[in-house]
Amino acid sequence: MEKNSTRKIIVDISDNVTIVEVSKATQKYESEIYLMKNVNGSIHEINLKSFLGLITLQLRNGDQLTVRTVGEDCEEALADVVQYLCQS
Repeated sequence: MEKNSTRKIIVDISDNVTIVEVSKATQKYESEIYLMKNVNGSIHEINLKSFLGLITLQLRNGDQLTVRTVGEDCEEALADVVQYLCQS
C-alpha cells in the first residue's frame, strides 16, 4: 500500500508568493499532491502540480483546505506545501 499523509490548513500566503511558485516548487517530489476545498457545499480536489487545477481552485487567504499527499516522499511533500501555504 502506498504511503499517504493528510493535513487540514488555513491558507495564509504572503504577497511575495504565488500559487504557481508553490506548484513549481513541488515538482521535485515523486508523490502526488492534492488540495481539497469546499466551494459552495461541493468538494473540489485538484492536483497541485496541475496549473489548470490551481486556476480552477482560486485559492485565497483564509480558505480552509485539506492537503493530501500520496507516495514515498509524502511526508516531505506535505511539510513543504504547508510551509508555502501557511507562511505569513
